[in-house]
Amino acid sequence: MNRSTCKLLVLISLVALSFSGAAVAEKKKVVFLADGGKNSKTHNHVQGNAVLAAALEASGLGFETSQFKGWPKEAGAFDGADCVVIFCNGGGGHLVMKNLERFEELVDSGIGLVCLHYGVEVPKGKAGDIMLKGMGGYFETHWSVNPHWVATIEKLPEHPITRGCTPFVQNDEWYYHMRFAPEMKGVTPILSAHPPKETMNRPDGPHSNNPHVRKSMAAGEIQHIGWAYERPGGKGRGFGTTGGHYHATWDSDNWRTLVLNAITWTTGVEVPEKGVPSAKNPVSQAN
Repeated sequence: MNRSTCKLLVLISLVALSFSGAAVAEKKKVVFLADGGKNSKTHNHVQGNAVLAAALEASGLGFETSQFKGWPKEAGAFDGADCVVIFCNGGGGHLVMKNLERFEELVDSGIGLVCLHYGVEVPKGKAGDIMLKGMGGYFETHWSVNPHWVATIEKLPEHPITRGCTPFVQNDEWYYHMRFAPEMKGVTPILSAHPPKETMNRPDGPHSNNPHVRKSMAAGEIQHIGWAYERPGGKGRGFGTTGGHYHATWDSDNWRTLVLNAITWTTGVEVPEKGVPSAKNPVSQAN
């Protein structure tokens, strides 16, 4: 082998290594957090996260994921993370409640934040303020409500999160009348629908009914049940949706694709024109 050939092989090797290193560097890390939830059919947070994590890793978009039950005890669990997905029971028992300082640090670092279903509810005050800062909206007791109803999503906005999705109908425990950032600054409604008047039949309570939501419903205001958020100054993105009560819903192509798109968008990765690809019927196939 002559000297010129050796030099050429070395050059090719160096170029290959540089591309390999770039590919590794471009990997996006998503951290999934869940709690025990309820059962296999509702609030199945662990398996719901597993469906999403598997789809992201198989998407070919360069994702790596880690999944935790409970708030991670490992000191470096969030190192290099581009997004944290929280699918857990909310309120005072929300996973962030004993970790508010660290949660705020993550939000301030610019990490993407995605909260699903009950995970959008935290107590009003410091926790609620952090949610507003990170995600642009949350479930506030005595303001928001949590009825079960069939949402008819008549149209979807033009947004990376809706790529590959079409208007759909979904039975769920759709919380609505969320507390959003003032004047909706930075908030883009993604899923919106008009709840039936029967959702107002329950008596007043922290989650069931209140004068504020009655006023909104009487005015005929559409309710936003999924939203994207861009923080001021380009300091990160967030997404929240109030659906996700039933585990079987992950078999819905529209629902699954939309949430996968949302996670992808919050990491800064370009969402494919036809949405993030994933295997069909992941719940049915697993049973």
